[in-house]
Amino acid sequence: MAGHSKWANIRHRKGAQDAKRGKIFSKLIREITVAAKMGGGDPAANPRLRTAIDKALSQNMTRDTIDRAVKRGSGDTEGENYEELRYEGYGAVGVAVMVDCLTDNKNRTVSEVRHAFSKRGGNLGTDGSVSYLFTKQGILSYAAGADEDQ
Repeated sequence: MAGHSKWANIRHRKGAQDAKRGKIFSKLIREITVAAKMGGGDPAANPRLRTAIDKALSQNMTRDTIDRAVKRGSGDTEGENYEELRYEGYGAVGVAVMVDCLTDNKNRTVSEVRHAFSKRGGNLGTDGSVSYLFTKQGILSYAAGADEDQ
């Protein structure tokens, strides 16, 4: 524990909780910004944005913060410019791997992805080197605590 002072104990717990919440919020803001950029700032016409907003509201993000992220994504305000990138390569033993990323810095991301591939015995390929092996069918998701057999 932090000591015998009640405030000292609260401070340490609150600091850890705030750091965790901040990490989640920044990830949600990135999702909202990219969704607004790709499909427009109207949640009624953009299902990806609507889903991102619902996730943010479920994590108790304020409506003001969500609105600022939507405005930044739709181009109404200046801010960080996030991009979705896809990298292709081969993992250990020649396994084809596709990596989807959301980043504000392409150079840093490609460096980190290349390092991850080489660290595990793989290599980063060129565009189209493994994408012909995959077909995007959709996304499966389950609610927390849902029975997957139903």
